[in-house]
Order: sequence, then structure tokens, then C-alpha cells
Amino acid sequence: MTWIDWTILVCYLGAILVMGFRLSRKQEDEQSFFLGNRDMPGWAVTTSIVATSLSAGSFVGLPQVAFRGDLTFLLIPIGSTIGGVIAAVVVVPVLYRANTLTIYGYLRERFGDKAEMACSWFFLVGILLAQGARHFIASIVVALMLFGNSDTGYLVTAIVILGIVATIYTAAGGIHAVIWTDVVQVVILTGAALICIGFLLAQVPVGIPEMVEALRTAPEGNKLRWLNTEFDLSATYTVWTGLIAYMLMNVAQYGCDQDMVQRMMTCRSTSSATRSMIFSRVISLPIVVLFLVIGLLLYLFYARPDIMGASMPSDVLTDSKNLFPQYILSHLPSGIVGLAVAGMLAASMSSFDSAANAMASTIQGNLRKRQDAGASGAVEGRTLSLLQSRQTVYWMGGGLTLFAALAVFMQKAGGQGLIDFSLGVLTFAYSGLFGVFMTAILTKRGNERTAVLSLWVGAGVVLLFQPYIMPYWSSFVFGREIQLAWPWWFFFAGVASFLVCVSGKSETSQSRSANP
Repeated sequence: MTWIDWTILVCYLGAILVMGFRLSRKQEDEQSFFLGNRDMPGWAVTTSIVATSLSAGSFVGLPQVAFRGDLTFLLIPIGSTIGGVIAAVVVVPVLYRANTLTIYGYLRERFGDKAEMACSWFFLVGILLAQGARHFIASIVVALMLFGNSDTGYLVTAIVILGIVATIYTAAGGIHAVIWTDVVQVVILTGAALICIGFLLAQVPVGIPEMVEALRTAPEGNKLRWLNTEFDLSATYTVWTGLIAYMLMNVAQYGCDQDMVQRMMTCRSTSSATRSMIFSRVISLPIVVLFLVIGLLLYLFYARPDIMGASMPSDVLTDSKNLFPQYILSHLPSGIVGLAVAGMLAASMSSFDSAANAMASTIQGNLRKRQDAGASGAVEGRTLSLLQSRQTVYWMGGGLTLFAALAVFMQKAGGQGLIDFSLGVLTFAYSGLFGVFMTAILTKRGNERTAVLSLWVGAGVVLLFQPYIMPYWSSFVFGREIQLAWPWWFFFAGVASFLVCVSGKSETSQSRSANP
């Protein structure tokens, strides 16, 4: 990287920090810090949801998916769109009308304090794992940029650097900073993707018709295939996983995850929250396509010497997780490298900042025992509450950074692709939360005991499906080893969790008090 690229990056990071501190003037108490006083415009909330759902996993991981496979991953965002629409219509209006600081406050009203606290803790652990994985993915580019390789020690250093920057501006500006910086970051991320596609089209020395034909007749198989109707529970990207398993998983993501739902709670009305959710899913799909196209073009660039001829790159791709970062740093001109790396940083921080804020709101709203009784007057109480909120964000930012460092070792041990790894870890928390929220919203059954139990059942079933556990018990039960693709982990665990939660009879608040 040249001084021009570094100047672009420094200016970008400086601008993000300035935005965070300027928006801090709008913070008066924890309601404004976490909910933005429910005055955010719908288009900004839509853009923020898009930013968080894409993340660094999309920027770095999606090109890897297309490079190693084909376009069948498209079935996942299609299922995501359907699941997001269902969540927007069925779940979001109920949670918005509950008017609680976090969505888990609704569960207190429905099932009781223990259910609220248990779901809050499960969310915290789940988001630490999931966002830690995404933060680790983003650090790959930073490590390559700063140190020239992505060995473990360099990755951990890059993780710490990114975590510090994102935590500072999030703690300063609260949810306002999260949403408005997300708007900027989506523009940068999308622009970087379009610029890279333009350069790749120019660098591959054949026309678009020849590229299409080379991809269709690739030695590895048709890389333009997008529809896989095979009913194979071990296959990750099929029409069944996309339209059934991943669709339900996204009902959980956009209906049971404080990280996602918090943005919709900042809208000015229920209808605005619902529209924001639906529009965000529609907008995300073409952006996913952009990154898959990048992966296909990088396949021609790095893996097809018959196409590249004398233009074949001299650098050797030793690890596909470095695919897009290596291309950016080695084959883009000065200035464009800075913009592309800024796009990657935008993808990373848009998910890190929202996770830190959502975790802090969960602790403040559901877990922390407030100690404002000693405050002399309402103004002092609000100041203390705001100070506690910011301190909690700092702690959550540190926790996310720590788990991101652990994710480096987890991904190496599992050997999964980056996208599969970052999405698979979500299923531990989502399966149980899905069962509890669906019982609460769709039925009049369930109680505090079955709600808590269903959380553990969901996580336990997912654990049984892990590739380092399932072969042992499946060979004993079925006489052969069986592997299950990660979207089905959630499906079976979520259904089991729902059945456990709905098995309990509903209790009134009086009966809960009488039976602690």
C-alpha cells in the first residue's frame, strides 16, 4: 500500500470517529442511547440493517464461496428474504408495540423474569460467538495490509486494532452513531465491490461471452449453477436448505436477535419498522450477487491459466480465505486499494458496532441491577444511566474482540469456509430463542420453566450435530456416519426447542409469584 492508500484509510477512520463524537450530543439517557428516541427515518434504518446483515463475512467470504463452488449460495439470501418478510409481518409489530428497551423485555411480560434473563444471556453468548467470527474474518485484510500475511499472531493484532476503533465511536454516539455510520459504510462497501468488478473485467483478457462460457464449462463443474434441487441433508446450498431451514433461521435472526431488531425499534412507527425490514431484504440480494460475481471473476483470474494466458498473475494463492484481500492488495492501483480496504473495514465495523450496542442494551435493560436510587434528581439519574450505557459498550467491545481472537483458532480447528463458519455458530443461540419467541407470539402456551428449558434443548441439539460429535453417535444409531449441513442444525434444534416451550401451560403473573 502507498501513502495515498494510507491517507484514504486514515481519513475514513477519522471521519467515522468524528461522526460518533458529534452524534454523542444527541444522547440524554439510555432510551436515546439505545433506541434513538424512536425518531430514525425508515430509509436509514433499512440501510443499517443491510450493512449489518452483510458484514465482513460477505466482503471476504462470499467471493471464496463462488471461487470454491458455484452460485447455489443464492438460495440462502432468497430464503433469507422470505424469512425476513415473515418476521417483519408477524414478529416485529408485536415487539414494537411492547415498547421495551430490548426485545427480551417482552418475554418478561409473557413468561416472567427468569425467561427474560435466560434469553438475554443466550443472546449475549450467541452474539459473542457470531460477531467474533465475523470480526475475525475482517481482520484478515487488515493483517495482510499491515504485516503482509495472515498468520495467527498478526490476525490477533489486527482484531485488536479494529475492535478499538469500532468500540470508541459506538460508545460515543450510541444507536445514532451505529445507524448513520452504517449508511456511509454501505455506500463505501457497495462502491468498492463495483470498482473491483470493473477492474477484474478489464484484467481478464477475454470478453464477457467467453467468460460466461468458461464458467459454464469449468473442469470443476458448471460454476453458474444456482439451483440445486438435490435432497441431501449434508449439502449446504440446496433449494431445501434455502427455502426451509435458512428461511426459518432468518425468522429467528430478524425476529429474535436484539442486534437486528434493535434498529427497527428506533423507527417512528410500527409500519415504518416493518417496511424497513422488508426493503432491507430486497436490497441485500443484489449486493450478495455482486460479491459472488467477484468470486467467479477471481476464479478465472487465479485458477484458469488457459483463459488468462500471458496475463496470469504471478502471485500464488495458497489459502482461499485470502482470495479477495490478496487480489485487492496485489492487483489494484494505488488509491483504489485504499478505497477497497475501506470497504472491507466498513463491512467489519458495521456489524461490530451494532453487536456491541445490542449487547450493551441487553445488559442495561435486562440484566444489570440499576443503582440509580442514590442519584439526586432525574437529571443526575439520566446522566448516570447514560454513563453506565457507555461503560457497558466498552466492556462489550472488549468481549467481542476477545472472542474474535478465539475464533481464529476455532475456524482452523473446524476447517470450514469463512461463510459457513460465521453462520454456523449463530445456530447455538438462535435455535432456542426461536422456540421461545414463536411460542410467545404465535400461541398462548408456554411458561417460565419450559422457556428456559427450551433454550438449553436448542443449544444441546445443535451441539449434537457438530461435525466433531455427530459421526460418533450417528454411526452407533444408524450404523454409518452422517453429517448434517449447518442450516439443518438450526431447523431440527429450533423445532425441538419450540415443542419443548409450547408443551408448558401458560401461567399468570400471580401463579409465577406463587411458584418461584
